[in-house]
Amino acid sequence: MAEVYKILGSSAPAATTPATAYTVPGATSAIVSSITVCDRTASAATFRISLLPGGSTGLDTFIAYDHAIAGNETIVLTLGVGLATTDEVECYASSTGLSFNVFGMEIT
Repeated sequence: MAEVYKILGSSAPAATTPATAYTVPGATSAIVSSITVCDRTASAATFRISLLPGGSTGLDTFIAYDHAIAGNETIVLTLGVGLATTDEVECYASSTGLSFNVFGMEIT
């Protein structure tokens, strides 16, 4: 088994539009160690983050829901969450100007 630590994915979604920040590739599992949310604007916003098993959306998949972030602020979520093949990290921003970065390890 190979373990590779890396930036797993990133996204700067359009306002009020869910976007996939990372999908676990085939024949791979992943550990998400942290997710950062950065507000690149001077205005406050809110964000959502979901962990989607097999890409399936559901109300039980949210790890953050309409969480507030101040302008020019960065929030770091320390997780240690295991994901299987085709699982996804999805993000959503109330306005443009938010960046999401997913860090961790892929295991093949």
